[in-house]
Amino acid sequence: MKKILVASLLALAAGASFAQAKLLPAQSELGFTSKQMGVPVDGKFKKFDAQLTGFDPKKPDAAKVTLTIDMASASLGDAAIDAELVKADWFDAKKNPQATFQSTAVKATGAGKYEVTGKLTVKGQARDVVVPLTLTQAGGTSTATGAFPIKRLAFKIGQGDWADTSVVADDVQVKFKLAFSGIAAQ
Repeated sequence: MKKILVASLLALAAGASFAQAKLLPAQSELGFTSKQMGVPVDGKFKKFDAQLTGFDPKKPDAAKVTLTIDMASASLGDAAIDAELVKADWFDAKKNPQATFQSTAVKATGAGKYEVTGKLTVKGQARDVVVPLTLTQAGGTSTATGAFPIKRLAFKIGQGDWADTSVVADDVQVKFKLAFSGIAAQ
């Protein structure tokens, strides 16, 4: 009986330490900046979900991060352009409705600073990315902010006539602000 009780308590403790943080969508943003003919153009994804499990600021290497992005929610703020973004040359949202990021490692790089390594998959093209982020906490909300570069052509984004990088640059900066509840204080 004592062994069962101890095993049950250990299982509960392990489960508690690997609790899942809850994304606060109304306080979160996922966007990107590209350049068209040298002029910065900002866009965003209106629908996405992030899951963070097992995060302990003192032992970040146990954490797992998963991000799922609804590609049909991409917006540059103009209905006509947004209608083009979902087509095959750009995000091909019909064949590839979601892009994903799955972490493979999380490490601390300083006070409130982390580096998340993982696979970003867009249009069936998976690439390794390193995502630096800063985690701040206020009240019961923890907010991860950061940015990282990608090459759009490596993900087959902007094909056909749009593959010309003198019109739309290959470099894209992905920016995020992900607010969570349920993360232990740092």
